[in-house]
Amino acid sequence: MLLSSDTPKFRVAICGAGIGGLVLAITIGKFAGSGIHIDLYEAHDAITTAGAGITLWPRTMEIMKELGMYDEMSRITTRPPSASHGSICRKSNVPEGGFEWFHHIFEHGPSNMHRQHLVALFKRHLSSSCTVHFNKRLTEYDTQSPGSLVLHFADDSTATTNVLVGADGIRSAVRKTLFEIAGPGIVDPSKIRHYSDPSWTGTLVYRSVFPAEKLSKLDPNNVALKNLMLFCGKGKHIVSYPLAQGTHINIVAFVSDEQKAGTPFEGHWASDVSPEELEEVYQDFEPDVKHLLKCAEKPSRWALHVVNELPLFTCDRVALIGDASHAMTPHFGAGAGQSIEDAFVLGRLLAHPLTTLSNVPAALKAYQDVRLTFVQSIARGSERHGHMLQFCLPGYYDGTDRGNTQEEMEILKEKILGQWDWEGEGGAVAEWVRAESQLREDLCQQRENGA
Repeated sequence: MLLSSDTPKFRVAICGAGIGGLVLAITIGKFAGSGIHIDLYEAHDAITTAGAGITLWPRTMEIMKELGMYDEMSRITTRPPSASHGSICRKSNVPEGGFEWFHHIFEHGPSNMHRQHLVALFKRHLSSSCTVHFNKRLTEYDTQSPGSLVLHFADDSTATTNVLVGADGIRSAVRKTLFEIAGPGIVDPSKIRHYSDPSWTGTLVYRSVFPAEKLSKLDPNNVALKNLMLFCGKGKHIVSYPLAQGTHINIVAFVSDEQKAGTPFEGHWASDVSPEELEEVYQDFEPDVKHLLKCAEKPSRWALHVVNELPLFTCDRVALIGDASHAMTPHFGAGAGQSIEDAFVLGRLLAHPLTTLSNVPAALKAYQDVRLTFVQSIARGSERHGHMLQFCLPGYYDGTDRGNTQEEMEILKEKILGQWDWEGEGGAVAEWVRAESQLREDLCQQRENGA
C-alpha cells in the first residue's frame, strides 16, 4: 500500500532565476498547481541573462512539449527543431586558406536561439503559485526545527522554507553551504573547498553577436553566414552560428593553455575587450575567420570555469541543479539543456502526489540517482570534445605534420563523431519515468520497514 496523497504539501525556495530555476518553477507550478508554493529568489533587480546564443537538443525539446511550450519555442529557433542539419568542421589554422574537415549531420539537429528570447518565454509561463523576490542574493542557509530551513541573504534579511533548491550558478552559495554542513559522514572534510569552489579550465572564451548583414557585405560567400561552423586549430577554435532567424551571427571563440588548468584565475572572470584583441588571437587562421572576426561588435572575454565533479547533488531537503551542480565546458552545447532536464525531473518528483514533506529526501534521492551519473558523463565528454577540436587529445592528431596528417585527422574525426551517442540515449522524459518508478519503490520500502 502506498502513502496517501492527501497529506498537505510544502513550500519550495528556488535560489536563482536563471534557465534552470525558471523551468523548475514552471514544472512544479504545472504539475502541482497551488498545492506547492514556490518562492523564486533572484540576486538582481530583474530576471535577466548573460550571453547570447544558446543550443537545445531534441531530448530537451521533449520537455518543451511536456510543458506546453514547444510551439512557442519553435518560433524563436533559427531552424525548425525537427529539421535535419548539423555543423561544418574546418581545419582553419592555415593563413592562406583552411579546408573542410568533415560535415556532421544530425537527423534532428540542435535548436539555436537567443538566450534572451528563451528567458522571456519562460517568464511568461511562470504560474501564479510562484512569487518572485528580487535583489535577494543568498549567502548561506541553516536548519532550525524539523521541516524548516532558514535562508540568509546579503541584505541581512531572512526567509524560511521547507525545501531549498540551489539554481544559483557556478558560484552557488547553496552548494557551498551544503558541503560545509553535510558532515564528515557524508563528505570528506579535506575536499569541501574542492567541491565548493569553481575551477578554471585554463581557457579564455571570446563572445560577440553582430548583424549578419555586416558579414554579408564584407564577404558575401563566407561559410559562417548560413551554417553552424567549427573553425579548428591547435589550442584554439571558434564556434559560430546564425541567430534570430539568421539575422545575427553568434561567435564563441576559445583559446586554451592546458598548463593553467586548475590554477587560480587572476582578475574578473568576464570583461570587455577590444575587437583588435580578438582578431590578434586568431591572426594565423584562414581568411573566412578573419572576415568573421572583423565584424565582431563589443566582444567580451570570459575565463571558463567549471564545477569539480561532485559526490552528491542533494542532502536532506536541499538539492542542486544546473550550473550549481555541474557547470561544464560548452563544447557539446549541453549546459542549458542539462539544466532544463534537471529542473524537469526534480520538479515532477516534488510535484508528485506521493511526495510529502516527510518523504522529500526520497524524492530528491530519486532525482540524484537518475541525473548525477548521466550529466557528469556529459561534462567529461564535453571536456574531451574540446580537446579534440583543438588537437590536444593525447594519442590523437596533435597538429604536428608527420606526413600522414589526412589519416590522423580521419581517425580523430571518427573519435569526435563517436562522442555524440549521449544525445540519442533515451531522453529527459524517459529519465522522469525511471525516477518516478524509483520514488514509488523507495516509498513502498520505507512503508514496509515502518519508516
